[in-house]
Amino acid sequence: MAQRATNHSATNQQTTNAPATGPTPLASRAIDDAIVSEIEIAAPPDRIFSALTDQAQLLRWWGEEGECKASLWKMDPRPGGKWQFEATDPTGKVVVNGVSQFKAHGEILEFSRPRLLVYTWIANWHDRPDAVTVVAWDLKPTAKGTLVKVTHSGLADLAIARKDYAGGWPGVVELLKRFVER
Repeated sequence: MAQRATNHSATNQQTTNAPATGPTPLASRAIDDAIVSEIEIAAPPDRIFSALTDQAQLLRWWGEEGECKASLWKMDPRPGGKWQFEATDPTGKVVVNGVSQFKAHGEILEFSRPRLLVYTWIANWHDRPDAVTVVAWDLKPTAKGTLVKVTHSGLADLAIARKDYAGGWPGVVELLKRFVER
């Protein structure tokens, strides 16, 4: 499950539903299909890419704060590599589609260190738990560090999950930012 942020700064973070316009990249797919969240992080792309692909770091930053605590992160960081994630809300208050023990897994589709990581995302809390969605992390160097954009697409038929991710991905990128900038 994507973490929810409690406070977002409009100056350094933006989450949008992507606009609808013909065949285009993931970041500009139809409003019902993708959630896009962006944040600028004061660190080089390689440092952020490591935090996104090293399972020990993933468990620390995705598991330390927020509503849901990650209890498992496995990552085989290469094209075709598999990943797996498990998390729960220690208070038991977070339930999505009747699920409170969140499990997701997938396969890495693109791996271009330190700029692009794309993987399938199959989650047990989706409206259809067998639905295959795609998460893409795009890292671009800036004068102050790195612009991080995460796009979660394939959500057109998953209204409940899409709503959850719209509130959750901003929290995930904020957790990443706090971890990397320590």
